[in-house]
Parts: sequence; structure tokens; C-alpha cells
Amino acid sequence: MAKIDRVQFIALMSIVIGVAVLALKYLAFVLTGSIALYSDALESIVNVVTAIVAALAVRTSGRPADKDHPYGHGKVEYFSAVIVGVFIVVAAILILHEAWQGFREPKPLTGDTMGLMVNGAAGLLNAGWCWVLVSQGRRLRSPALVADGHHLLTDVVSSAGVLVGVLLATATGWAILDPALAAIVAVNILWAGWKLMSDSVGGLMDKALPESELDRIRALISANAEGAIEAHDLRSRMAGKTTFLEFHLVVPGAMSVESAHTICDRLEQAIRGEVGHAQITIHVEPEDKAKHSGIVVL
Repeated sequence: MAKIDRVQFIALMSIVIGVAVLALKYLAFVLTGSIALYSDALESIVNVVTAIVAALAVRTSGRPADKDHPYGHGKVEYFSAVIVGVFIVVAAILILHEAWQGFREPKPLTGDTMGLMVNGAAGLLNAGWCWVLVSQGRRLRSPALVADGHHLLTDVVSSAGVLVGVLLATATGWAILDPALAAIVAVNILWAGWKLMSDSVGGLMDKALPESELDRIRALISANAEGAIEAHDLRSRMAGKTTFLEFHLVVPGAMSVESAHTICDRLEQAIRGEVGHAQITIHVEPEDKAKHSGIVVL
């Protein structure tokens, strides 16, 4: 199965998992009457919408470059992550509204054991799928899958907290704990939505690669540019699974075009061997353009 096919399959499976978890959590709410569990079910609606948006984004980002989009469609995944962040914020506001109603009119919980077990099963299903999304999303360089996984992680954490809290509220009879837990879930979701949107905006604004990755690329250039003098003005950005790199390569003035081209080919092969999907632009310059402050060739 090709990489993009695998990404699409995982994205589609997220919709199936999301619907199953939503059904389980809503059943848990019906059995217990808990506002906190209702807030958990509301967040699962967002999970389903998130999964649908991610699947559409992954499908679009997999299209090859064309005349109107010569650099590909990778950035659509960042747009999808921003949309997901907006839905997360909306869900948090809805949960806060329900929590406020619960504070005004606290209702005793039924303490239905089956309802709590159903909610726990939904949480375990979410936890397993969250691990799949984050691990596979990173391996396949898919921001949409990673964003979906991180959102599910907040859902897993909040679900566990809600479950423990509802058990405590049932055991003590403190009905006020139920809306209080719902409010805590809402604040947690708001924070996750903000972080997700800020990270995605960084991608849309052509944020550079992390310094650790740039250091690795500099080392590759230094080790594979034999025959050149130095490299400088390294710039980078990411668009989905594609990494864009450009830099200037200084070579001896008397070097032939063919020899300089051979060095460039060797560099591109070495970088793609480590980075994966990469579009690399190398500007060759004569030795009088050396800045003596870039990447020294070993």
C-alpha cells in the first residue's frame, strides 16, 4: 500500500472509530444522566467532524503538483487543522453552557455501573486509536493525522478524569462535582484548540524546520559536498509531508558545470535519503561569493 493510500485509509478509519466512540459515550450519558459524561459525548461529535475534515484534507494533499499548484497541495492539511481547532473551541463553549446549567440546577446521578463501564470502554478505544494516529502521522509526515491524534489525546485524558470524577460524585452524593468536571473538561479542550491552531498557523506562515533537523541537514551537506568550498543561506519550510530546502553552494570558479551538477545531485540524494519527501533548490556560486560563515565542506 502506497504511503498516501495508507494515510487516507487511516483517516477514513478515524471516522468509523469516532462514530463508534460517540455512540458509546452517548449511551453512557443516557444510562447515568451525568452532565460531565454528556460533555464527553459532545466532544466526540467534534472528533467525528475532525476525522471527516482530516480525511478530506489528506485526500486533497495527496494530489500531485499541477499547473495551478506547482508546489503541490500539502498546505491544505494545515487549513484542516485550523478548522479542527475552531470546532474544538465551539465544543468547549457548548460544554461550558451545559456546566453552567448544572451549577444552577444540580441533579443527582443515577450511578449506573453499566453506563460507567460503557464510557470506560469508549475511552480505551480512543486511547488505542490516538496512539495509531500520532505514531503513523509522524511516520508518514501527515499534519492532519497528527493533529487529529493530539486532539484525541486531550479527549482520552479528559474522559479518564471525568470517569473518576463521576465515580466520586456518585459515591459522595456531591452532585455539584458533575458540572464542575464538565467545566474542567471545557477549559482543557479550549487549551488544546488554541495550541492546535497556533501550530497550524506556523505551518501556513512557512515556519522553518526545528533547529535539530536543520543541524542534521547541515551535517549532511558538509559530509556530501566534496569538491565544493562551502554552503550558506540555508532556508527551509514545510507543507504537509513535503520539506522545502534551498541554499547556496560555493564551488571553485574553474569548476565545470557538469562537475558542479554532480555535487548537487549527490547532495540531493543524501538529503532525500534522510529527510524523505523534499524539494531542494541549490544555487551554485563561484568562490568569490563565499561568506566564510556558512556550512564548511568536510
